[in-house]
Parts: sequence; C-alpha cells; structure tokens
Amino acid sequence: MSAAQWRRAMNTQSPRAQVSVVTQAPVRTTASESAYASPLATPLTDSAWSRAWAHVRIRHVLVLLALLIYPLVASPFFTYQIAAQSMALGLIALSLTFLGGYGGMVSLSQMTVAGVSGYLIAIFGTSSMTGISLGWPWWLAVVFSILISMVFATLVGWLSVRTEGIHTIMITLAIGVAFFYLTQQNYGLFNGFQGFSKISAPSIGEVDFTQPEAFYFLAVGCALSAYWSVKYLVRSPFGMALQGIRDNPRRMNSLGFNVTAHRLAAHAFAGFLAAIGGILLVWYNNRISPGSVNTGALINILVIAVLGGMKHPIGAFIGAIAFVLLQNFAIDLFDRQRFNLVIGAVFLLIVFFSPDGLLGLWNKLRARWTAPVRDLRASGSRRS
Repeated sequence: MSAAQWRRAMNTQSPRAQVSVVTQAPVRTTASESAYASPLATPLTDSAWSRAWAHVRIRHVLVLLALLIYPLVASPFFTYQIAAQSMALGLIALSLTFLGGYGGMVSLSQMTVAGVSGYLIAIFGTSSMTGISLGWPWWLAVVFSILISMVFATLVGWLSVRTEGIHTIMITLAIGVAFFYLTQQNYGLFNGFQGFSKISAPSIGEVDFTQPEAFYFLAVGCALSAYWSVKYLVRSPFGMALQGIRDNPRRMNSLGFNVTAHRLAAHAFAGFLAAIGGILLVWYNNRISPGSVNTGALINILVIAVLGGMKHPIGAFIGAIAFVLLQNFAIDLFDRQRFNLVIGAVFLLIVFFSPDGLLGLWNKLRARWTAPVRDLRASGSRRS
C-alpha cells in the first residue's frame, strides 16, 4: 500500500463524523482515534528508509562501535558462547516481539518455526546422517529452509489469526508441542530423538564461520539487519496499519483494511526472522534434536522477549543477553537443575516491577534521575 492510499484511507470519515460535518458541530476525537491519526502528523512523502534513518542517534553509533570492538577485547568464550548465542536467540525473540508488540499476536510457535528451519538445513545440507541429508550447497539449503519456514509460519498464522488472547496462545502452543512429538517419533525424516549432528557453519572464501570471531560477526550482521528491518517496517504504511489493527481491528476493517491479510503478512515476516535465527542457532550448536524445540524452548523465547521488553525491537536482544548470562553463570550460585527456578524468579520480578521489561525499568530509573535536572531547569526558566 502506498503512502497516498494510506492517507486517503485514514482520512475517510465514519458516518458519524460525516453527519457532524453537515451539522457543523465540533467533533471530539478519543485517545484511540487520535492514535490512528498520529502517523499523519509527519508527512509520508519521504521514503520509510529516510524516516528510519532520521531516528539514528548517537547511542546507535556507540552501540555499533562497541559491537565491532567487542571481539577484540573479549575472550573467545564471551565472543562465541555469550554474544553470538545471544544474537541468534535474540533474532527468534525479535520475531515474537514484532508479532506481540506491533501486531498484538502472542505466538508460542516462533521457536517451532526456527526449529523447522534448523531441521531443513540438516535435511537439505550436510550432516552426520548421510542417509537422510541431501548434501545440497549451503546457500541453496539456506534459501529453501527460509522459504519453507515462512510458508509454515504463514500456515500457523492462518490457523491462529482468527482468534485472540489465550486462544491464540493455546493454538500456537499446540502446534509447537505437535511438532516436538513429530520430530521425536519420526526416524525417516527427522531421525527421532537423536536428531542431526555435525551441521557446521559454511566457509566463504578464506572466511571460516566456524571460528568464534567470524561467526560472531555473521550473527551481529544478521541481528542488525533484522533490527533495522523491523524499525523500517513499523514506520511504513503496512506497519502503521498493523499497529492500528492491534489497537482496534474493527475500526481498521471499517476503514477498508484487510485485517486477516495484514496479520498473515506479519506472521510471514516474523517467520523470516525466526528462520534466520534458527539457522544461526543450528550452526552455533552444530546439531539439532527434538530437545531444541521442546516446550521449554518455546517458553524460553517468550521469557526472553518479556525480559527485554515487548514494545521495543532492541528489547529482544537485551533479554537474550540477560537470559544467556543467567544460563551460563547462575549455575555458579545455584544447582544446574534449579536454573528454571532462577529464570522463573527473575521473570516474575521483572513482570511485577516493570511490565515493559528491562528497558521499561531503565526508562523509569532514567526518568527518576533526570527529574531533578528538569525541575531545576524549569524553575530557572520561570525566574528569568
């Protein structure tokens, strides 16, 4: 949909508004209606990319520099085990953040989509199971894995977008559990509970992505591309329409928007993000098995997204970093078998004190720190 079509649709008045124009009576807009009109406050003549670029701040440049310098000062363990794994998990969590934060659809099947992509990499590419794996070139296996995973995500969306709330969560959870049992019990295609091993990252020229630094930069490149793609998409007419559908689907439907089509497109894009994250995760682990897509893995993605903050794309990666750090270092204080208890307690504390995750907690602390400065400036301006 073009920007001009978006403006014409958003400027379309409801019958109640048309009657009020005829009678020359003032029309009061509610908060929800003004939210739909808020994107029109800035002209949509510029491209969405230029609008996304306009939101680049000094902090973005500093974060980019920190990501580039990080492998030079960090050990291979922190480069590969912590940072690279966080980027892969963050990509899958970002797909859930996009669906839940901007589309209002909480899906527990994003790890399932990532698992489908990972299994397809093992089946189409090269692994220890030569009788099952087809041995395609890695780039061809990646393309087909992503495309089929997007189709699978769209089918999941087709089954779930006509429901809301707990029903959507239960449908997607049921799909995830069904795929787990399918992989565990099927030996002809998924090799049962053993899964696939020796699924190594490729080499391009002299760059071997099995090395910690090379794989780190690959994961960071994919994460940055996904992050800015989401930032671009949510400021595009499609993203604005999707957020309008999240807030009031009936009003958006009355304005002429196809609610189901927008939600299915959102699931397809989220499936694209999850598929890339699933491929990175398989290359990171060098294997995939039913344990990679069990119920615990499905819930972990939700925990990561909520920990970081469902309303912010960067929150997915912040939550992934916090989750991976707890996963690796909580065992120094607690028994390994009690990790789920630790992560559950942290999850409850975050939800209780900051429903917007770690980013929401940071915003509260920053507002508290900067409040005295703002008050001082305001009092100084009144005196002058």
